[in-house]
Amino acid sequence: MATRKEKREQEKNTNYFFEFIKIKKHFFKGFTGYLKKVKDHRHQSYVDYTPEVILFLVILKNMAALKSMRLMSESFNKEECIENICKILGLEELKELPHYDTVNDFLSGLEVSELEDIRTYMIKELLKKRCFEDYRIEGKYWGIIFDGTGLYTFDKKHCKHCLKREYKNQETGETKIIYMHHVLEAKLVVGDMVLSIGTEFIENENEEVPKQDCEIKAFYRLAEKIKQTYPRLPICILGDSLYACEPVFVLCDQYNWKYIFRFKEGRIKSVAEEFEAIKAGETKIVIKEKDGVTKQELLWVNDISYNNREVNLIEAKIDTEDGSKSKQFLFLTGIKITKTNAERLVATGRSRWKIENQGFNNQKNIRYHLEHANSHDYTAMKNHYLLIQITDIMVQLFENGLKILRDLKKTAKEISSNLLEAIRTRRVTDEDITLLVKPIQIRFT
Repeated sequence: MATRKEKREQEKNTNYFFEFIKIKKHFFKGFTGYLKKVKDHRHQSYVDYTPEVILFLVILKNMAALKSMRLMSESFNKEECIENICKILGLEELKELPHYDTVNDFLSGLEVSELEDIRTYMIKELLKKRCFEDYRIEGKYWGIIFDGTGLYTFDKKHCKHCLKREYKNQETGETKIIYMHHVLEAKLVVGDMVLSIGTEFIENENEEVPKQDCEIKAFYRLAEKIKQTYPRLPICILGDSLYACEPVFVLCDQYNWKYIFRFKEGRIKSVAEEFEAIKAGETKIVIKEKDGVTKQELLWVNDISYNNREVNLIEAKIDTEDGSKSKQFLFLTGIKITKTNAERLVATGRSRWKIENQGFNNQKNIRYHLEHANSHDYTAMKNHYLLIQITDIMVQLFENGLKILRDLKKTAKEISSNLLEAIRTRRVTDEDITLLVKPIQIRFT
């Protein structure tokens, strides 16, 4: 392990912000152009800051892990920072950066689809570059994890789209209503990276709806959008036991998608009973690590009949690293299970947790402060959320693609701190800008 002095020597000539821009340019050459093309709802005679300045500023806020819009304005209020943004965006002049009120006013009138289109451009560029082909499931399917999470909670009604939940105090008998905003995310999983490919906000149409919106309803809407956006993309969806149900199977059949879902016994009783009845006669595969230590035990049953289709189940008993205890997992899949692919399918099914760890937990608690509402306007809140997803794609590529970061094993907080320091103190030169046109090579391990 490198000493602190050796680490300082390695970093001495590294401008992390410029390295971030190089990686952004490598993967998304037209990114700034897409920011410029965003439709501006404001009256042009009153506009001081163009869309690309406003949007890029919020992306930098997210990149630097700044919690609030006020802190963004304070942290970036430096000549070096203003000059760097001006150069990176190719502007002739930029005297000041927009105030956070100006940013939120712009985002409150911005159609959500505008940012969704930018994210679609980014994902399609990554797929075209074919740099993640090794991460396809069974060499063919792209794994997409679906999962929902809470964003904001209020004691009073925020807007007509709020979800609400009643809590009853068992001691006093009083009922309290909590108002919430939730979201369903679809993340493309490639190695240790989970990249946002689709978003559906879980929201009520109005206050009079007889039944509230929910994750499974949002799934059908989001799946349709993904199919329309990527009609020929071979997809295997990953999810928890909520998705192991007939309507989801029908949708997968219709879209020609594969699936791997966590399965719980109470979800489909007939399938669970048949699996239990058959598995006793099946051969258990024991996979051992070096020195004969058991790593996991796998057992599966193919072709279990369910509603005019056949599903496959695999059970995995996985020991902890020290061998002191084991966990049991059961997955239901539309992919035929064999000795060759059994271990890979279990690993793929377990990768669903990445949306919780590398996804929501990172965005909520480590870097992006996802549960902090940067605006009271609901449209602006949605756009802030999407800008976090756009930023996160670039940051993950930066973290996993820059060799010095892999060598130094920096934490997410350290990386964001380094990026903030670099944009505030290290000027991007004209010579640096000319280097951006030169091709670079990026390897993911």
